[in-house]
Amino acid sequence: MTDLETRAAPGSAALRRAAPALLGYAAVRALGLLALALWSAARDKSAYTLLTARWDSLWYVRVAELGYGYEVRLPNGDVHSNLAFFPLLPWLERLLHATTPLSYAGAGFTVSLLASLAAAWGIFAVADHVYGRRAGVCAVLLWAVLPVGIVQSMAYSESLFTALAAWSLYAVLTGRWVTAGALASLAGLTRPVGLAVVAAVWVSGVLSFVRDRSAARTEGAQTAARAPQSPPGAPPRRAPTPGGGGVAERALGLLLAPLGAVGYVLWVGHHTGKGPLGYLDVQAGWRNGFDGGYAFARFIIDKFTSIPSAFAGLGLIVGVALLLWLYLVCVRQRQPLPLLVYAGVVLALALCASSYFGSKPGFPENRPRAPFHSDSVRLRRS
Repeated sequence: MTDLETRAAPGSAALRRAAPALLGYAAVRALGLLALALWSAARDKSAYTLLTARWDSLWYVRVAELGYGYEVRLPNGDVHSNLAFFPLLPWLERLLHATTPLSYAGAGFTVSLLASLAAAWGIFAVADHVYGRRAGVCAVLLWAVLPVGIVQSMAYSESLFTALAAWSLYAVLTGRWVTAGALASLAGLTRPVGLAVVAAVWVSGVLSFVRDRSAARTEGAQTAARAPQSPPGAPPRRAPTPGGGGVAERALGLLLAPLGAVGYVLWVGHHTGKGPLGYLDVQAGWRNGFDGGYAFARFIIDKFTSIPSAFAGLGLIVGVALLLWLYLVCVRQRQPLPLLVYAGVVLALALCASSYFGSKPGFPENRPRAPFHSDSVRLRRS
């Protein structure tokens, strides 16, 4: 096989090609889990509990077990509703719990582990397709060693979303539009940042239609210039058009892409009785929203109130500047359009959303972050 044929080969050949990246990823994550286990044992804590029964994982488990409608009312009047958590991970937890001996928490942990491997493979597939095998391995290992990489092994939705996003982008790059749209729809059922995947599919698809139309006109004009004039009364010659199958597949992919996110947001609006924008009210209860970066800027400015924290503020400014510079470099290099659109939307959400800062470094979005329960709050099921 040639290198190109090997990249395109399905099944076992593709798995063999990705094997170094997957083995490297598994080794790094295993080392991280071992470090967590040793740290937990030294402090008389359970590493498994830290991975499956903390923060978001508790909210997902409750959705899987009891469904939506659970709220926590805080003393300051904020309402934390589990409607803020998208349903795909709880659905998978419920399915795995029903078909295996696993608990809901164990099911979430299992989904996360399997999804993290699928995500690593998807990241490799994208980088390998664009720049070759070595770049694919490096991209996967870089993702594995992120400082917040432990979240990839927790019963959270990060790994599941990353797998769906990576494979959807790969499908766009390889012209599999229906697959890209279906995976984008599933990504939209996983996290709000799924809109970045939808945007990548839509922008790429629309521009491909424009390019096809422009190419057809150009070819038609060249054919007309070369061809003899039609006799009087004969029907005019028409430029060839793109194949109907390809157009239909792209149109179907574009149709499928937003269904997950839009469907859930509309369902939340109907469930709350607040209309199409009801989901924004749910996020507002968690003090999440899109403020153009005002909250993030205030967070950085507040770091300069003392000398020790000023270094952290300076580090944040340098980090943001490097991110923006890197994105501009990618634009100048004319990286593949789907990747530019996806990265641009994710970067905009990370910098301009008024969400919890701790989720920004690795997995940006309007993401809930609060304890599942507290002695000082009142629990209510609506």
